[in-house]
Amino acid sequence: MKKFLLVEPVVAVYSFASFLSFPLIQQYVYRRLWEQVNNSSFINGLNISHCEINESHPIYIKQKEVQQRASLFSMLVDLSGLIPSLLVALILVVYSDRQGRKAALLLPSIGAFVSSSFCFAMSYFSLTLYLLFASSLISGFLGSFATFLGGCFSYIADLCNEEKQKTIRIALIDMLLGLGGGLAGLSSGYFLREIGFAWTFLIISLLHFLNIGYIIFCLEDTVKVSASQQQAFNIEHFKEIIFAVFMFFKTSSCRKRTVIILMLSAFIAYFFANLGGSSVFIFFELDSPLCWDEVLIGWGSSLSTLLFLSSFVGVYLFSCYLRDAYIVLIGIISWISGIIMAAFATTTQTMFLVRLPLLFSAMPLPVLRSMMSKVVLANEQGALFACIACLESLMGTVALIVFNSIYAATVMWYPGFCFLLAAGLSVLPFCIVWTIFYVKGIASDIRSYEKKSHLIHRFFPTLRQKVPGLHAVV
Repeated sequence: MKKFLLVEPVVAVYSFASFLSFPLIQQYVYRRLWEQVNNSSFINGLNISHCEINESHPIYIKQKEVQQRASLFSMLVDLSGLIPSLLVALILVVYSDRQGRKAALLLPSIGAFVSSSFCFAMSYFSLTLYLLFASSLISGFLGSFATFLGGCFSYIADLCNEEKQKTIRIALIDMLLGLGGGLAGLSSGYFLREIGFAWTFLIISLLHFLNIGYIIFCLEDTVKVSASQQQAFNIEHFKEIIFAVFMFFKTSSCRKRTVIILMLSAFIAYFFANLGGSSVFIFFELDSPLCWDEVLIGWGSSLSTLLFLSSFVGVYLFSCYLRDAYIVLIGIISWISGIIMAAFATTTQTMFLVRLPLLFSAMPLPVLRSMMSKVVLANEQGALFACIACLESLMGTVALIVFNSIYAATVMWYPGFCFLLAAGLSVLPFCIVWTIFYVKGIASDIRSYEKKSHLIHRFFPTLRQKVPGLHAVV
């Protein structure tokens, strides 16, 4: 069978299936906890949310209790898969430099298939919610989302030699993630209303199964490994992998190491603020005064399609005229303005309009990935993206824990506090990127001065002796 160097179909299917499951799990947990707290079934009428807005009503207090319990339960589920996902992401993505990228794509897809199958069984047979912890653990031990992303970006880095092409292809992957998430968000409410939780989870499982088949039989690996190079995984390979990221930083020059650390700091800081602020959107929309139902939540989530699509167009156009640092700064400003607007949204119309200032908010992450990838060598791509994947997995889980905890603590007096916190934290990556740009400009001036001085010393050795102040002018 002919194989293809196209990882984009894998990203599209995986992102759609995964992002379709995220809001469903949150709403399923919310409804099950609602039934436990109120001893009654969760009933939704057409375009009517099961939401009380009268603060003096007893249901309002129970509603807030459900909000708190749901956010804390989600936090614990995310935490359960953290440690295994960190270790597996480090091993698989670094190991892919030698043995191929497909393992870093295949194992997370199998984990997602098993996880969605668990969700199907839980919802169909009304099993305990604690089954989600087993699902999270299995997904973590098979790599989870961070390993999948690390494998995808390493795959793209192998294919691209030109800097602009690499930026655009990485932005394309992020756009596909956004498109998948947007379409999943748009359809999640209709899936839920028409066929319910169980059969929707079954469809998600089938999508992951098809993706596994494509990876095994249709996707060609970018790392060519001969039969003599294929070796069984042993303890020596494990030690090499563990120390690969450490050696990657140790053997780099001081300037290269400093630039990578600054870029990583900016990437993680923005990722933390962006993911944390976005993670409480559904709970915020379910709560009063918005009181959205599942269809409105689906429409709101689907608008992320426009955000990633507009961000990809922005990267494509801005990269023709602006440096990468400027593109990142524009994206951070877009995020800060939009999330501040969300903090004060009290009507459905305003909450939909929040997405307008967020149009370029997805640009910083792919551009920062591309900037880091351009700094390292071809045989260091796996180590770099393994480092990014581990930090993403760690900080992503920490962000979910922190923001869900803060939301649970502040929902009674000001639900929009998390959004203001995310905006404030986003100032840090803005300052870091500005510092990188400033330092890079100084370094460029120094290199230019050194080049000019070298030319003068080489071609006009007597001129410098006759005009002692010439070197200072140059």
